[in-house]
Amino acid sequence: MKKNIFALCILSIAFTTASFAQQITKFAVVDTNRVYQAYFRNSAPVRNFETKKEDFQKELDKYVAELQRLNDQKIEYQRKGNESEAMKIEAQITKKTDFINEYTSAKNTELESLKKSLKENNAFYKQLYDTLARVAESGGYSAILNLQEANSVLWYSPSVDITDQVISQLGL
Repeated sequence: MKKNIFALCILSIAFTTASFAQQITKFAVVDTNRVYQAYFRNSAPVRNFETKKEDFQKELDKYVAELQRLNDQKIEYQRKGNESEAMKIEAQITKKTDFINEYTSAKNTELESLKKSLKENNAFYKQLYDTLARVAESGGYSAILNLQEANSVLWYSPSVDITDQVISQLGL
């Protein structure tokens, strides 16, 4: 009889422990921006985006150098007391500055549009979510939080960051 009660107590404890273990929620975090960069690092659309960005910067640097040259010229005319030539250069500087501002605005809009289209790549996100599901199921995670949602993750232990595992699972 004592053996049966003891066995029943042991089974009760084991059952209670198992039920509590099932109630523990296991979370993970993933940096989707880092996964995205690893995924697209060598893709043609990203290389195209990076090339356009570099070309824009080179062109902008050229315009800024021209603006600096004009400014130096204006200062030289002012130093020599040639105010009429300094005023002509000032007009050129104003015109060039307006052009640079319009050019920068247009190119930034173009680059943002390209960046947005890259980030909205449905094939990538389908593969990402499928991979996240596999990692979550194999790791026993109840939920995976996105680190890009800054307001939702206030603190996390690096031990729950599965970003490298997701990148690896994606074959990158």
